[in-house]
Amino acid sequence: MLRRALRMHWPLLVGLLIVAIPSLITLGRQTWSTEAGAHGPIVLATGLWLLSYNKIDLIHAGRQPWWTWLPLAAALPVYAFGRAFDFLFIEVSALYLIFIIGMVQLAGISEVRRNLFALFYLAFIIPPPGWVLDTLTSPLREFVSYISVAILQPMGFPIERSGVSLTIAQYQLLVEDACAGMNSITGLTAISLFYIYLMHRASWRYALVLVALIIPVAVFVNILRVIALILLTYYYGDAVAQGFMHVTTGMVLFAFAVASIFLIDRMMQAVLARWHVKSEATA
Repeated sequence: MLRRALRMHWPLLVGLLIVAIPSLITLGRQTWSTEAGAHGPIVLATGLWLLSYNKIDLIHAGRQPWWTWLPLAAALPVYAFGRAFDFLFIEVSALYLIFIIGMVQLAGISEVRRNLFALFYLAFIIPPPGWVLDTLTSPLREFVSYISVAILQPMGFPIERSGVSLTIAQYQLLVEDACAGMNSITGLTAISLFYIYLMHRASWRYALVLVALIIPVAVFVNILRVIALILLTYYYGDAVAQGFMHVTTGMVLFAFAVASIFLIDRMMQAVLARWHVKSEATA
């Protein structure tokens, strides 16, 4: 089936590759190599796998209505503008729209509707603009800083806070976007949505409960990360906390956050199973 699809649609596929490859290379160099965008390659690979898993039909779509090409007239100039002026958010957003248009031509509107989740999930590769991150993380950084100090001060640690600037002993720390949790919220949301879709897409109410728990888990884990970095700074110095251990704590606690979502899911399933057994016993 794949070979037949390649023979039928090779001009469109070549066109998609021509615009996609340069943008993916730029993403790899600028975003995916940072903590903020480390989830990007995982999302891209698993999103394309989802389309394959759902057995998207690229053979029997037929010719699509002429108006389905109209968005391309806007997407291509926007893509060229973002590419020329290095506006990665604009460039990748336009590339995403071009990909959707291509999927409509390859598979048809009905197949695109059937794979809406996979296409929505792939949107997580779009890097948000800096001003959006600043707006979203500002109150989050304040909250994480406040809670961290509120936990450590009663334990006798010499820590003070001024906004998002923390002072412990002779050291001063700044709670930045990564420590505030925006990066882990984005990555954790993407990976958790993928897991929830595969495991619980038939039960949307249950899935919504799990989705609602993603942000609280991410914020809690990042409070733990900030506390860990504060303690590392206090006991071992700023060089240790801001060096290898800064990245390591992020990776370890992100894995802990993902595991927490899986564990919460298992616990909720166990509770619901017992509830169903009791309900059947009393019926």
